[in-house]
Amino acid sequence: MGDRNRAEVWADNEKPVHRVCVDDFYLASHEVSQEQWRMVMGGKNPSRFPLCTSCPVENISRRRMLEFLARFSSENSRVFRLPTEAEWEYAARSGGMEHTWAGTSHESDIGEYVWYERNSRGRTHPVGQKWRNRLDLYDMSGNVWELCSDYYDAAYYWSSPQVNPKGPEKGKSFVLRGGDWASDEDEIRASARGDSAVLLKRGASIGFRVAFTP
Repeated sequence: MGDRNRAEVWADNEKPVHRVCVDDFYLASHEVSQEQWRMVMGGKNPSRFPLCTSCPVENISRRRMLEFLARFSSENSRVFRLPTEAEWEYAARSGGMEHTWAGTSHESDIGEYVWYERNSRGRTHPVGQKWRNRLDLYDMSGNVWELCSDYYDAAYYWSSPQVNPKGPEKGKSFVLRGGDWASDEDEIRASARGDSAVLLKRGASIGFRVAFTP
């Protein structure tokens, strides 16, 4: 995990680069869509862009995400959850490959994989339209930031365990990954770490993806 290619000070939370092992897990091929949200939660569509029901659901709190996961679990006799930060990065990197962005390391290809500031036209887009990475996962970079289960700590990598890291035991905010429709090339990197306390003001940029342990 981590990034050894960027020298900017703001990327210090991605250092040091370190080796991590995670147990088997499943991850949804795309972010939870507005349509999926309504099927489980009912009621009004909370999203800032509600006319696109195949777009990721956003503008929701972590508490509501956990409520969705609890209801979805009870309907399917399986325990669904948010991915850990380590699981997310492993998946975004197509199984731990040295990809700068989810699916590629070539800056010229970013637009084929990602909805971001250069092509999003200031909004989210339907899930699964861009190229997928080598694990058949869509939109791991861009579209909406994805909430992970870990508390956020900028210095966590200095003390992270090697096996199944789950973040610090407590904190004031949570990890966000992947960047969003308004992000630049640096924010959508597979190793870039976001802080929910910083990005909360952009509620229309935060969504989530479902994981479970086999």
